[in-house]
Amino acid sequence: QVQLRESGGGLVRAGESLRLSCAVSGRIDEYNAMAWYRQTPGKQRELVAAIAGSGYDYYADSVKGRFIISRDNAENTMYLQMNSLKPEDTAVYLCNADYYEVAYWGEGTLVTVSS
Repeated sequence: QVQLRESGGGLVRAGESLRLSCAVSGRIDEYNAMAWYRQTPGKQRELVAAIAGSGYDYYADSVKGRFIISRDNAENTMYLQMNSLKPEDTAVYLCNADYYEVAYWGEGTLVTVSS
């Protein structure tokens, strides 16, 4: 049973930082591409950052230079370090993983950035 569990969300002020975690069931090195998405009410789910098993990473223009995605094989966890947060970063952040060509989602963690 593949399970993804996000944590680390919360309420912060603009300019502050947060680190989100996505703990996976089993061994993370068995997962192919992994990603963070975010969703706000009334808007389409947005890809924030992605990382391949090779370590190749991708960032949306809106977060480039502020967010860092990483995977820790020893901890079986993917992270999203979010720096210089802005009010427009407020959203539910969801973990996504490709496990043997099937996409799985976590339930999300809420990030709220006040101005």
